[in-house]
Amino acid sequence: MDNFATGNFERINFGILLGQTNALKDRLLARHLILRGITVAQLKVLMIIRRSDNTATSLCRHLSIHSASMTRMLDRLEGKGLIVRGQDAQDRRQVRLMLTNKGETLRSIFPVMEAAAMNEFTECLTTEELKNLERLLKKMVGTEFSRIP
Repeated sequence: MDNFATGNFERINFGILLGQTNALKDRLLARHLILRGITVAQLKVLMIIRRSDNTATSLCRHLSIHSASMTRMLDRLEGKGLIVRGQDAQDRRQVRLMLTNKGETLRSIFPVMEAAAMNEFTECLTTEELKNLERLLKKMVGTEFSRIP
């Protein structure tokens, strides 16, 4: 179904609204994270490492970040004592990333900070509106991923 045409495309600004929504979410989350000395981008890396995508290559692919930028971010996280790099036991060419105890402790309190930020982010929505928004976003993301070869 074609929902957009030349005549209504500028009026709707759908892409801009999605971008602004994501930026607002990240700004609200950043306010909670700054107290812990970590950025939203660093949080994303820690969360992905915890879920087992624990190589720099997989992080770059997952976050669409250039390898040089990822190296700098990993250097910062290592400097803060939140991660360590180690050789893969199966393939010595691979470098695996692991959370340190400090990184794990910090990661474990993220759900509290994320919940506070998301409550602030969605306070203008009713429970039903939030459920509908989530359903629609999942529908769009699922459809998009099924169209990408």
